[in-house]
Amino acid sequence: MILTVTLNTALDLTYRVRSLRPHASHRVSEVVERPGGKGVNVARVLAALGHETTVTGFAGGATGRAMRDQLGDTPGLTDALVPVAGATRRTIAVVDELSGDTTQLNEPGPQIEPTEWGAFLDRYDELLPSASAVALCGSLPPGVPVGAYANLVRAARAAGVPVLLDTSGEPLRRGVAARPDLIKPNADELAELTGSHEPLRATQDARRRGAHAVVASLGAEGLLAVTPEGSWRATPPARMRGNPTGAGDSAVAGLLSGLVEKLPWPDRLTRAVALSAATVRAPAAGEFDPRTFEELLGRISVTGKPSAA
Repeated sequence: MILTVTLNTALDLTYRVRSLRPHASHRVSEVVERPGGKGVNVARVLAALGHETTVTGFAGGATGRAMRDQLGDTPGLTDALVPVAGATRRTIAVVDELSGDTTQLNEPGPQIEPTEWGAFLDRYDELLPSASAVALCGSLPPGVPVGAYANLVRAARAAGVPVLLDTSGEPLRRGVAARPDLIKPNADELAELTGSHEPLRATQDARRRGAHAVVASLGAEGLLAVTPEGSWRATPPARMRGNPTGAGDSAVAGLLSGLVEKLPWPDRLTRAVALSAATVRAPAAGEFDPRTFEELLGRISVTGKPSAA
């Protein structure tokens, strides 16, 4: 079982409009509603790849109930979310069909009370022994300690469970110091962590700060990986038009599934880039276009080399 942690879950709404214009009314041509939050998106992709996956974190209110109802319809996915009094947030993605661009609106999460945080920690400790790997993903809702991910990384390491961290800002800085097995920042998050805007230098610096391996997301230019086994760059054959929401989460699912399957790094990166690009072609976050994924697997360019023995 792969465990994904989403402390700030969401109900994702995707609106499609012909052309998004400021200060104007719009007719929405399509509305898609899906369970969301980074770790939930990761879990849904993992389940689609055939991996038994458990989702934990927080859910509350009417949006939380709607999200959990849809999670219950996902084959291979187990809901272990902790109920809270506050309402789960919504995220709204507005897709401009003319330009292909997407505008994202993210609500704040619910206030998490100390008793609710304690209930989550108990649930996490119960689930860890059965996990083959754990992903800690996304922002922290109000009330959760800023060092939460660092503590969860340490608990996973103490249990002997590989842990991937995908967050930003101060939670990432503190979490890296706890020595996760893998982090997956994007270019902006990596620059904020290290102070460097040169991807290779910043990725190497992130490893020196404590991460065992670093895979940096470079958007349409693919992934850069610096690991104890070597360094590689993986790029798609072309830029994909569509909705990029959730593309990074699909890359996390590719990396995590490759980790538990013990694939070589080039194969993990190939899968992650193909899934990420195929997600841009899908209608909503947490999904990928299977045909695009299969077509891209043989077309991802991976360059680099293993470390000297």
